[in-house]
Amino acid sequence: MLAKYFLAAAVVLAWVDSAGGQTAAADPTSAPQSTWRGTGDSAGTAKTADTAGATAAAAAPSTTAADRASQSLGMAATSAAAQPAAPAAASAPRQPIARVTAGSGSLPNDHGQLWREYDISPYTLRVTSTNRPEQAIIDWILRETGYEVWHSEPLGILSANQRTLRVYHTPEIQAVVADVVDRFVASQAETQAFGMQVVTVDSPNWRTRAQRTMRPVQVQTQGVQAWLLSKEDAAMLIAELRRRTDYREHSSPHLLVNNGQSTVVSATRGRTYVRSVKLRPEAWPGFEPETAIVDEGFSLEFNPLLSVNAQTIDATIKCDIDQVEKLVAVMLDVPTPAAPRQKAKVEVPQITHFRFHERFRWPVDQVLLVEMGVVAMPMPVDGKPLVAGLPLPLPLPTWPARADMLVFIESKGKVSQTPRVTRAGLPEPKTYQGRY
Repeated sequence: MLAKYFLAAAVVLAWVDSAGGQTAAADPTSAPQSTWRGTGDSAGTAKTADTAGATAAAAAPSTTAADRASQSLGMAATSAAAQPAAPAAASAPRQPIARVTAGSGSLPNDHGQLWREYDISPYTLRVTSTNRPEQAIIDWILRETGYEVWHSEPLGILSANQRTLRVYHTPEIQAVVADVVDRFVASQAETQAFGMQVVTVDSPNWRTRAQRTMRPVQVQTQGVQAWLLSKEDAAMLIAELRRRTDYREHSSPHLLVNNGQSTVVSATRGRTYVRSVKLRPEAWPGFEPETAIVDEGFSLEFNPLLSVNAQTIDATIKCDIDQVEKLVAVMLDVPTPAAPRQKAKVEVPQITHFRFHERFRWPVDQVLLVEMGVVAMPMPVDGKPLVAGLPLPLPLPTWPARADMLVFIESKGKVSQTPRVTRAGLPEPKTYQGRY
């Protein structure tokens, strides 16, 4: 009877050891291959574990359960230590999927490419308005040659620092690059004076009297027109526009720009609105409005480049106008225990965008006039009532301000770099070499 009791206890302990994976027979790394066959051989596995447990119990009947547990833990630790360590997390860079080679070790010149280095220090060392004056040369080269020329066949390289421009391309592209570099170096970054006036009038009927003095210029942007005027006709046109009651001027008439560099004229304001609500049950009224700011106004970027003989102007003009037409209200449910039907108002901006970016070329003795069309008002102003001139007490619906936007650009020559001293001992204001 006692022998049956020990035998049954040994079988139970062996089963526990086998299920916990603590004995060597239950370890799949040390058991025979025929013993571990997956789910289909679970019965055979249990029998093998029972037999091994019974044999161990008969050989050492006086071993306590605690001793067997400690032995099993030690065997498990030994088995774990004997197993190979898991590979560490991959820290090496990902191997490329595409086939990569070192190449031939030399630049291909199947199309007759040439390596040239241009000295641009006479220009870059005199520009103090930016930390990277060479970037302007890179930008104008890309405008003249096109971006795709440097990213397709034949192979091309375009790189510059503050002293040297390095180019690898065909002789035809090298000629274009040399012409652009000469236009920068010839002026030695002399500061040029330009007049750029941004004005608006409510109606484009100004063209009825000025049409005969304007010569049209081709423009690619839809809805935009451009003309060339003599400086005398441009001055008369501006004087006539100033007599109108709807005339507004949005920029300073004089700009000082380094040849090839950019200048920006802008006027913006931030408009605050409630973008969303954040629930806060612990505070009254149970929510917190989340505000945001949207900028409205205009930004006009002007980038001129003179020809080598300083008789022609190449310039890019970029204009961006953003206007908030209205804030669309949306009522959201924000129920609280004290106010289960409570609502909160959020706003969604309805915005009008205008984008213009083109390049023009014209003689320095003429004025370029660009009409952007009837667009959103460059300077943010309040809307106008539908019935003008009637200050009724009742609120009337308003419409967003619109106006015909005109940009006058003219060259006023080089700026004198050495200010003269007046009799009072003060430096004389800078003068302009050229006609107004």
